[in-house]
Amino acid sequence: MIAQIKERLAGAPLQGLINNAGNSPKTPNGARLTSLATSVDTWMSVFHLNLVAPILLAQGLFDELKAASGSIVNVTSIAGARVHPFAGTAYATSKAALACLTREMAHDYASHGIRVNAIAPGEIKTDILSPDTEAHLVPKIPLRRVGTPEEVAKVIFFLCSDAASYVTGAEVPINGGQHL
Repeated sequence: MIAQIKERLAGAPLQGLINNAGNSPKTPNGARLTSLATSVDTWMSVFHLNLVAPILLAQGLFDELKAASGSIVNVTSIAGARVHPFAGTAYATSKAALACLTREMAHDYASHGIRVNAIAPGEIKTDILSPDTEAHLVPKIPLRRVGTPEEVAKVIFFLCSDAASYVTGAEVPINGGQHL
């Protein structure tokens, strides 16, 4: 993938890298996978996608990001900071680790002019949203609704813009107050 991205850039700098992949496997009946039921293969698969891929992409595209004084935004999750009724243990743990990795990367990349931040979405209207979210979680969200992909995109855009030129190492919650 890194080679393909570099080919598409054709020597141009990279303004932003958004690490937005995530996988939260479920049991065969759609329930969350607990720490008691998650196989080693599932742990490895989830961590490879949710944690290892972001650092490999950042390392592989370092020169292009440095040339642009670019920005990296890692997508963590509200599940990385609390037990979530639908997100599995491996997913939640990987997203908590990604939040820590974001701080470490912010420290390591700052001297090269690259800012690294994270966003921690709560319930957002995407394909990963569990069917029971509206009934079970929305009443507990202070804004009483799920968020939209556009609302998430606006925060990512801000973090990649000059308006956030002095912001690095932050994890911005986007959850309608669900973290309160």
